[in-house]
Amino acid sequence: MKLWMRRSCLSQTPQPTTYVQASAPLQAGAPYPPANQTYPPANQPYAQPYPTGNYQTQYAPHPAETAVHQPSYNSTPHHAEDGGFTTRGSFDDKSVRRLFIRKVYITLGLQLLVTFGIVCIFTFIPSVKTFIRANSAMYYVAYAIFLALYIALVCCPNVRRKHPTNIIVLAIFTLALSYMVGTIASFYDTMSVVIALGITVGVCVAVTLFSLQTKFDFTKCSGLLFVLVLVLMLFGFVTIFTWNKSWYLHVVYGSLGALVFTLFLAFDTQLIMGGKRYELDPEEYIYGALNLYIDVVYIFIFILSIFGSSN
Repeated sequence: MKLWMRRSCLSQTPQPTTYVQASAPLQAGAPYPPANQTYPPANQPYAQPYPTGNYQTQYAPHPAETAVHQPSYNSTPHHAEDGGFTTRGSFDDKSVRRLFIRKVYITLGLQLLVTFGIVCIFTFIPSVKTFIRANSAMYYVAYAIFLALYIALVCCPNVRRKHPTNIIVLAIFTLALSYMVGTIASFYDTMSVVIALGITVGVCVAVTLFSLQTKFDFTKCSGLLFVLVLVLMLFGFVTIFTWNKSWYLHVVYGSLGALVFTLFLAFDTQLIMGGKRYELDPEEYIYGALNLYIDVVYIFIFILSIFGSSN
């Protein structure tokens, strides 16, 4: 039975054509190749259908390909509307942060160098001190320039971001405020100015180092600082009417002002260093230098008022 099935299977398989059979038409005079021969031959149809469109619809992706996430190319958010503040996470590149910090403190160093030089000239040169005291109108001109440029730098992002406009405006602002500080220092004795300068340097260095090392986030205390500024303004308004009556009230006012701007110095330092809840945008190095400069100058003025009033 098995032998019969094997023979039946073999009989169904076509035997290959021999050479004699294949060459018989040529020997009989038939042309080569044979005319009107279709491909594929009619008795041997094409086994597979020709492919049609939509080739990708039948493609089944590999399971590993589904785990690949395509990158998104969203535009970088612009932080001009929120005053240059960003939330944590947009300033994680350490190289960008180091470059930003370097630019801020180089700008701040140049500003403080100009202010320190003008204060020394107005304090240690008697002829200049006499001239400054006799021409108080120039102080109010400098104050008007200071106020206008400060509003422009704080409220107009294009002014503080566009180069070289931001450098020019900041330079004029620094000269105006330096003249004001020098004028104020000229009304105090030389020893009080020297002591105030020394204390200011020590306080600023200590607060900066503390802000870098502490885990406390001063950037969360903006509401508290706003309340302290309001209290300081009301206190200052009261001291206007008691300028010649109670010197100790001015000592309290100077101490409160120095404390408030010391807290502002810690707040602004952490905004610049980053890593806290809020931080400055990397493009806002002018804004960062401006804030630190204002803090240092006001700390010096309030400390100077403490020693001047006590004398």
